[in-house]
Amino acid sequence: MKTLKQFIPIIKEHLDEVLLLRTQKEKKADDSFVSKGDLLMDQLVADFVAANYTNYTLISEETHQNETVDLDASTYIIVVDPIDGTENFVSGLREWGVGITVYKNKQHFESLIALPELNEYILTGDPIQRYESRIAGLSSSLSKQHLMELEDGYEYRIIGCCMYNMLQVVKGSFATFQNPKGANAWDILPGLNLALENKLEVIVENKQYNGEFLQPTQKYRFSIRNI
Repeated sequence: MKTLKQFIPIIKEHLDEVLLLRTQKEKKADDSFVSKGDLLMDQLVADFVAANYTNYTLISEETHQNETVDLDASTYIIVVDPIDGTENFVSGLREWGVGITVYKNKQHFESLIALPELNEYILTGDPIQRYESRIAGLSSSLSKQHLMELEDGYEYRIIGCCMYNMLQVVKGSFATFQNPKGANAWDILPGLNLALENKLEVIVENKQYNGEFLQPTQKYRFSIRNI
């Protein structure tokens, strides 16, 4: 039985409270921001997981200690980015998201991408209206050299939120989304698996991706393409 659908009403119920905390922020060791809104969303996810799963390991951007996950230790491995696009979030932009991926017995089980202020949600198993697009999404972490190497034939967008970009490429509103520099597992696992489900081409570290768990100990280069 899938369970992440039950988390969407919780996001909606607490959204105003999360938004009130967006300006209460501090810098982390990597110079990125974390806000009290991030921490509240993280707690909402943790409470939901504790109430709905047994024998699980929870991996969150805000609490993980850069350790390899033992996939045999728990039935469920749950990977969470409580607020992706925190720079957008604390700056008052609506393009930020929540991402959750659940692995059961080492196999992908379900994923959720939520864009709460935009009221957009995609879950494993959802029917999706598809678009055709010539827009390519890009990561905001790219260097000038990366930008100079872009191929012709697309209109490019840099939004600053991986969950937003992933959702758009799954819908076909973006033709492609790529990050040749690399992103963390919690940034990309929901989108990679939803893209696979919807028959997109998914490449991670120059190899075809097939839904496998990605350890949260490194960053991964990837591309997703509508074909």
